[in-house]
Amino acid sequence: MPAVSTLSDRDKSIVRTAAYGAVSLLAAAGAPHKGISHGSIALTSATGLVGHVLAAKSRDIRLPGKNTAELADQVLPALTAAMSVLAEQGPGEAENFRATVLVALEAATRTGKGQPAPAVVAMAHKITAALDAV
Repeated sequence: MPAVSTLSDRDKSIVRTAAYGAVSLLAAAGAPHKGISHGSIALTSATGLVGHVLAAKSRDIRLPGKNTAELADQVLPALTAAMSVLAEQGPGEAENFRATVLVALEAATRTGKGQPAPAVVAMAHKITAALDAV
């Protein structure tokens, strides 16, 4: 676990806020509760540096906002920042984070009852774009 110590506490907070914030954005867009639970579980099953950061018990995830737009204003830039922070650790960690968040998105948007709602699909696209903005 020595790789985790190479990230500052601020960087770890950015990574956690970005990942858990992405799932929160899907919830705000109307993804079903069961899907959101599956998305959160997907985040906790990450491996590598990302897995250690996401699994750590912490109280540094702050997602204030009274509506989806305010939440998105915080989470989308955090996703891009997390990709930058992790790219400094090595391209493998940035890709690990991207893949982890995308698995969480897929888990959260599966309803088992057909296609996800259009607002949820649109939010998933915005999250993916934020991940790819680096």
